[in-house]
Amino acid sequence: MTIGIPRSLFYYYYGNIWKSFFDELNIPYIVSPNTNRKIQELGSKYANDEMCLSFKNYIGHVAYLQDKCDILLVPRIDNYGNSNQTCTNFLASYDVIHNLFSVPLLTYNIDGDHGKTEKKAFYHMGKVLKKKRLEVQRAYLKACDKAKLKQYQAIRKNILTAKQPGIKVLIVSHPYQVYDELLGKPIVTLLEKQGIKIIYSHLFLEKDLHASSQKISSTLYFKYSKESIGAIELCKNDIDGILFLSSFPCGPDSLVNELAMRKTSLPYLNLVIDDLDGGAGMETRIESFVDILKEKSKCPN
Repeated sequence: MTIGIPRSLFYYYYGNIWKSFFDELNIPYIVSPNTNRKIQELGSKYANDEMCLSFKNYIGHVAYLQDKCDILLVPRIDNYGNSNQTCTNFLASYDVIHNLFSVPLLTYNIDGDHGKTEKKAFYHMGKVLKKKRLEVQRAYLKACDKAKLKQYQAIRKNILTAKQPGIKVLIVSHPYQVYDELLGKPIVTLLEKQGIKIIYSHLFLEKDLHASSQKISSTLYFKYSKESIGAIELCKNDIDGILFLSSFPCGPDSLVNELAMRKTSLPYLNLVIDDLDGGAGMETRIESFVDILKEKSKCPN
């Protein structure tokens, strides 16, 4: 049995632990390729207009995989506790995919409010995959260790970059946006070509991000939004500007990013991407933003 893993949305949070878990259990899997125009068009074909571009892309990855695997991994992630809610797309993904496609789904449910933890979720997957409990337990613990090591290495590199000389821009975005081949990668590449060092908002310790986000909003309860804007306070003295990147029409980002923009004194650029965006206009805005940062860097404090 081959498991299909869409390279979108959840993948950029949990992809490492999923792959390590299946590797430990000797279960084959296939990961969809980087997002391309064909995948994006597939997603737009099945999605409705109210879905954000990132979720449309996710549906496109599912459509790509549906005839290439035996079962498709689509989790349902509600919350990690009352003050750590997720986006409605994370909550509704299983139901949306189940109603759009006929491919069998491997799923699990994380709902901290009702004691449904990640550990229980992986044990459930192991049971569905007909693996012994002790075997699943070992695989999960090893997968956690490997995923945490990769995460800490990425965080350390990010923090070290923030301390280096040069013009630095904090990208406030979610990993499924900033690492996506069509959404974030072209923007990161353009900035780097102009000599800008990139700091990623999600690559700090989670507890530090959540604590510092309180300085911007003490009532914010979206887990991933806290992990985006919390970085602003953590590295505001080390960066020259902020780039807010979101997918149209993301509800949480439209509120949270606006709030953060009003509370920062740093230069910022707000980019909202949809599936009709042309690269030329985006490139012009980024180049103008970089010019402002370079001129500002020449001025004495």
